[in-house]
Amino acid sequence: MRQAGRSLPEYRELRAGTAMLDACATPDLVVEITMQPVRRYGVDAAIFFSDIVVPLKAIGVDLDIKPGVGPVVADPIRDAAAAARLRPIEPDDVPYVTEAIGALVKELDRVPLIGFAGGPFTLASYLIEGGPSKNHDHTKAMMYGDPALWHELMDRLTTITLGFLRIQAEAGASALQLFDSWVGAVAPGDYRTYVLPYTSRIFAGLADLDVPRIHFGVGTGELLGIMGEAGADVVGVDWRVPLDEAALRVGAGKALQGNLDPAVLLAPWHIVADRATTILESGRVAEGHIFNLGHGVLPSTNPDQLARLTNHIHTTTIR
Repeated sequence: MRQAGRSLPEYRELRAGTAMLDACATPDLVVEITMQPVRRYGVDAAIFFSDIVVPLKAIGVDLDIKPGVGPVVADPIRDAAAAARLRPIEPDDVPYVTEAIGALVKELDRVPLIGFAGGPFTLASYLIEGGPSKNHDHTKAMMYGDPALWHELMDRLTTITLGFLRIQAEAGASALQLFDSWVGAVAPGDYRTYVLPYTSRIFAGLADLDVPRIHFGVGTGELLGIMGEAGADVVGVDWRVPLDEAALRVGAGKALQGNLDPAVLLAPWHIVADRATTILESGRVAEGHIFNLGHGVLPSTNPDQLARLTNHIHTTTIR
């Protein structure tokens, strides 16, 4: 989860003076940042360095990522005319993505590369709110109060997200993750009505590519069963639900990804090792398990802890 992250000193040094979205659009930087944790930790797969708002920026949305804040949209979408300006993404909109993935596939050799995109609900929330939101007030007001506009916006974002994921796979990505950060703010019934049709469409639209599809959200313990219906091969689990319980909620036929609390990495090593071992044991209940954090690496994490964790997983399990 966010392998490059802000915890790596080499990442901070390389990014110094370069805005996030500029870094995401510079192939040489994308390649180097993606490779840094692979070199340092020897992880089993690389995560493409990008951001969930990259495809929105690429099609002309006026937004920026402000340090310490997150994505900020200049003109939030609150009506049909604004939603209508969202067009499908084309490979020519993101040539830097195709170039960087091509270079990474060569450099990574047999190490898989995971591409990703933001889920439609999370992208909609940023666009409607104008930036990060604690309660998603405007988002839910549209969802409940103007469902026609909501579905129009979600339809357009689904087309963009699906296109962006396909561009990455066709450029050489070995797996794809739909990263719906804020969807845990939605109740199960509302998820089924207002979100599931669109996530299902995305996963169905990737089925012909024959690449593993991962579905992840934060705070989604009550949604795991419905997320399991969306069509992904792997369901990501944050740290709030034990993996053996998550396997029951998700249902048969799915692997799980997760789910060490990132804050555990700030504790002494013996606690990290104990927690990781417990997760490996509970993950045996699932039909497949990708060990991961339950969300992104915290900036204050000591890289040596991550190196020890990776080695611990490798010496405890069979890859």
